Amino acid sequence: MAADQSGGGDAAAVVDRLIGAVEAHDYEGIEAVLGEDIVYDNVPIGVVNGRSEVSAVLRRTLDRADAVEWRVIRQVAVDDTVMNERLDRFEVGDRWIEIAVAGIFVVREGEVVLWRDYFDLETYRRQQSFAG
Repeated sequence: MAADQSGGGDAAAVVDRLIGAVEAHDYEGIEAVLGEDIVYDNVPIGVVNGRSEVSAVLRRTLDRADAVEWRVIRQVAVDDTVMNERLDRFEVGDRWIEIAVAGIFVVREGEVVLWRDYFDLETYRRQQSFAG
């Protein structure tokens, strides 16, 4: 996970930990970096509020995949805000579903309190139908 950082190193480290936990299907690790009142805005799908609700959504998504890779292409952090460009990959059976994602994270006191991802939902749906 390469990162270009202009300040915000602590915030970037929290986001890096979140991504590592997602890739490892480490639900305790995910919850450890989510704020209690996090707002997760998965832009084409909708908003989810609160640590337990966000964790449940992630669990449903990640449990469908045999493997998960979130490749960070670029990442910039300034103060409490981290923005990254990622290629989120989910292995389902013998196929990889790949989605280009732009993410914005706000980190306070070592926890992600706002997480907003932008991606093309139709790209995901097309690939998902082929993955079975």
